[in-house]
Amino acid sequence: MTDTFLFIAIPYAAVVLAVGGGILRYRYDRFSFSSQSSQLLENRTLFWGSNAWHYGILLVLFAHLAGLLATGAWAALIANPTRLYTLEAIGLGLAFLAFFGLSILILRRLTNAWVASVTSRADWLLLVLLLAQVGLGIYVTVVYRWGSDWYLHTAVPWLTSLAQFQPRIDMMTVLPWAVKAHALGGFLILFLFPFTRLVHVVTVPLSYIWRPYQLVIWNRRPKSEPSRLSRILSFSRRPRIR
Repeated sequence: MTDTFLFIAIPYAAVVLAVGGGILRYRYDRFSFSSQSSQLLENRTLFWGSNAWHYGILLVLFAHLAGLLATGAWAALIANPTRLYTLEAIGLGLAFLAFFGLSILILRRLTNAWVASVTSRADWLLLVLLLAQVGLGIYVTVVYRWGSDWYLHTAVPWLTSLAQFQPRIDMMTVLPWAVKAHALGGFLILFLFPFTRLVHVVTVPLSYIWRPYQLVIWNRRPKSEPSRLSRILSFSRRPRIR
C-alpha cells in the first residue's frame, strides 16, 4: 500500500495539480506568471548564482530527458565505457555547479533584507526542495555509480509505464532509499509548481523570434545639443566694439 501511494498516487496527483493549477493561475492571475525577478533589488550576487544554477540544472535535466525520450540513442551513446565515464564526470560537475549556484541564491535571500521581503513561504519551501533534490542527485551519482546506465533499466520503464497508465512499481521498490527519494522529490517539486515562481519555466518568450523590431524614439533633446533658447540668445548677441 505504501509503495502504491508513493510511486503511483503521488506522481499522478503531482502531474494533475501542476497542469490544472498552472492553467488556472495563468487564466485568473496571468501577470504573476513570471519569475518575479529581484534583479533591481540586487544584481551582482544574482548574476553569479543564477547563471551557475541555470546552466547546471538545465543540462542535467536535458540528460535525464534524453534517456527518457531517446532511450535507444542514449543506450548506444553510453555503450562505450569511455563515453560513459566522460558523461558521468560531466554530469557530476554540472550537478556541483547547480548546487553551488542555488546555494548562492539561497544565501542571497537570507542576507539581503530587500530580496527576503519579496520571497514567499512557498518560495522558501521550493528552494529547500530544489537544494535537497540536487544534493540527493550528487549523492546517488557518487555512491551508486554509472547511473546513466542503470537509469535506463529502472526509472525509465517506471516513468514509461506511468505514461501508459500501466504502472510498474516493481521497477522502483527494489532501488535504494536515496534513489527513491530522488525520484519522488521531482514529483514533490511539481506539487509546488502552480504556487511558486517556478511557473516561469513554461513562459519561454518564443514570440520574440518573429516579432518585428520595435521603433524607439528619443523624445528628449540630448544634453550635447543646444536648446532653442540658447540658439536664439547666441544669434541676438552683438560683438562688442572697443
